[in-house]
Amino acid sequence: MKIIRYILLPIVPIYYVITWFRNKLYDFGLKTSTSYNLPIICVGNLSVGGTGKTPMIEYLISILKHDFTVATLSRGYKRKTQGFVLADDTSNAETIGDEPFQFFSKFKNDVLVAVDANRNNGIKNLLQQKPKPKLILLDDAFQHRKVKAGFNILLTTYANPYFNDIVLPTGNLREPKSGAKRANIIIVTKCPDNLTEATKQHYLNKIKPKPYQKVFFSGINYANEVYTNTSSRALDSFKQFTLVTGIANAKPLVDFLNKKGMNFKHLNFKDHYDFTNADVENLNNESIIITTEKDFMRLKQYTILKDKLFYLPITVALNDAITFNSLITNYIKKQ
Repeated sequence: MKIIRYILLPIVPIYYVITWFRNKLYDFGLKTSTSYNLPIICVGNLSVGGTGKTPMIEYLISILKHDFTVATLSRGYKRKTQGFVLADDTSNAETIGDEPFQFFSKFKNDVLVAVDANRNNGIKNLLQQKPKPKLILLDDAFQHRKVKAGFNILLTTYANPYFNDIVLPTGNLREPKSGAKRANIIIVTKCPDNLTEATKQHYLNKIKPKPYQKVFFSGINYANEVYTNTSSRALDSFKQFTLVTGIANAKPLVDFLNKKGMNFKHLNFKDHYDFTNADVENLNNESIIITTEKDFMRLKQYTILKDKLFYLPITVALNDAITFNSLITNYIKKQ
């Protein structure tokens, strides 16, 4: 794969110019961005792959759901439906996608969860719902510039920050790194526990935030328990198990389990992997399976795994949550 990426290096300038030119058309108003009369917060990234968008959306829901009628709008990656779909009790990972289904499973009594590849169409449909949302969280829509979000949160990982990368196909950036200027907040995610002030300053010097931008650092908090649909169990109670992951980067989770000295076998699948019946039959040969919450959304439909399948939740740990929360709520109140 790396060899192919190097071979494609001559295409990088072409991709760069195309994405840069597209952004300029929006910047100068030659292509239209639609604004809406309610607060819209976009969570996204410049890079392909996992930067922590799902736990960030969940964090925002948790701090906003008590004071506002919140809706989430996602593309619904790899779902088997088309157009606008509003999640309900018949929804699953196949109808709305694994990440939106995760939002719905955790927060269905508190938020509206919708999917639509056309974000403008999705917003228009959400505004026809009763109760009508007072706030919309756009999941993975930083490059979806047909919608003019009022507030943009840009995520970049500690291990692979956007300022050290180049655009596709050799690099991982969806657009030139200059796109970061559209962000109101930049969060360096998946930081180690021992992050020093000197390291933070190094990242700040590389990011070079604009006067209107605020930079935060966040880590991952893993739960002490694993869960099924109906029960929980202490993670430390397992003497051995099989870890099953279908996410962009399983290394932080693997490192966490190794640090705890846990005995496990790791079956690593590609991001958003569609588990086949043959895969499920093979998994059924394992005694205990622990997976991520996102993967659990795709696997829990298989009843033969019911008694052996657990997921380990994660939450975001922000370095200055009070300031972050204030910036978000102040934006919403101003709207």
